Amino acid sequence: MTTTLTKYRIDSIDLLKGLVMVIMALDHTRDYFHWSAMQFDPTDPSHSTLPIFFTRFITHFCAPTFSFLAGMSAFMVGKRKSKAELSGFLFKRGLWLVFIEMTIVNFSWFFDVQFRNPALLVIWALGISMIALSILIHLPRKAIFWFSLILIAGHNLLDNVHFEGNILWNVLHEPGGFPINKDYFFFVGYPLIPWIAVMSLGYCFGAFYNSEYTPERRRKLFNTIGFSALALFAVLRFTNVYGDATLFTQQDTLAKNIIVFFNPSKYPPSLDYLLMTLGVAFLFLANAENLKGKVVNFFSVFGRVPFFYYIIHIFAIHLAAMLYAQLTGFGADKLILEGWITELPRMRGYGLALLWVYAIWVGIILLLYPLCKWFDSYKQAHKDKWWLSYL
Repeated sequence: MTTTLTKYRIDSIDLLKGLVMVIMALDHTRDYFHWSAMQFDPTDPSHSTLPIFFTRFITHFCAPTFSFLAGMSAFMVGKRKSKAELSGFLFKRGLWLVFIEMTIVNFSWFFDVQFRNPALLVIWALGISMIALSILIHLPRKAIFWFSLILIAGHNLLDNVHFEGNILWNVLHEPGGFPINKDYFFFVGYPLIPWIAVMSLGYCFGAFYNSEYTPERRRKLFNTIGFSALALFAVLRFTNVYGDATLFTQQDTLAKNIIVFFNPSKYPPSLDYLLMTLGVAFLFLANAENLKGKVVNFFSVFGRVPFFYYIIHIFAIHLAAMLYAQLTGFGADKLILEGWITELPRMRGYGLALLWVYAIWVGIILLLYPLCKWFDSYKQAHKDKWWLSYL
């Protein structure tokens, strides 16, 4: 699949989007099906194993990669819109994503009609980032670039700043929440700093797909950035000089050292975390431009309809978990959740072995593929329908 600019879509970007969306579903399947999810954090070296940890680890790449690629895609959309039109589109789509997060997405995670655990998660962060980008695009691209770089590189200076019980600080930089009353708990899982900067940085790099940049020039640049980012991650992680609130500490076994080393802070994403994940994304983009074949086409389908896929995949996983719980005598009603599934004491004793989690994940992806392919074809055949751009 050669990277071409065909009606402002980049094939290798669609491929990478699709890959991270499919991988993302693995972690969500683990949440709802693996016995360990109800027992301990998969990144806890005192309890986890390498297979469990790496099942979680590979999904670390999803949110930052998708946010970065969303910024790139916004740049591509801007090629066929005026600056004012693009700004308006990003603002409205951002508001739409926040609305969907607080309604459909929150319901899909919990199936709780009372909405007792409203949560601001990744879709919210993407939505607010789009709203911020709708303003930032009016600045010169160099200004956007330096804003993005400074926020990504410098936000860890705020790691020791704490405002207990301050919802504004939770929204900006430190995840947390508070009880609304004895039955309702509001939670911010994805603070906005530096997610806004990840998307705006992607917007800046969208320019490297303009015609003045040859694939070879782009490949060299992205490879250089990718390898440099990973090298800097390794140095910062080993030395603990800067870049992460959670320090790398020597453990008593190699497996534990691997777990701790490759588990930089995600909430909010530290400089170490973003160097590690976006470094790999740059390497992929640098070397994926000539990939082709049925496997590439398969993943690209999900990458062309990521929002549609995101919504239906949570419902599919949650419904499958309810079916499993009912068939095993655990009870489907217990999967109507008043809190996050992994934190509810009643879920202890529920779940399957890790190999079954992988099998269910593959099954769900295969189940969703025809739906995504149909919707992709529908979008391609109905480009005149404006509302499809919000899905």
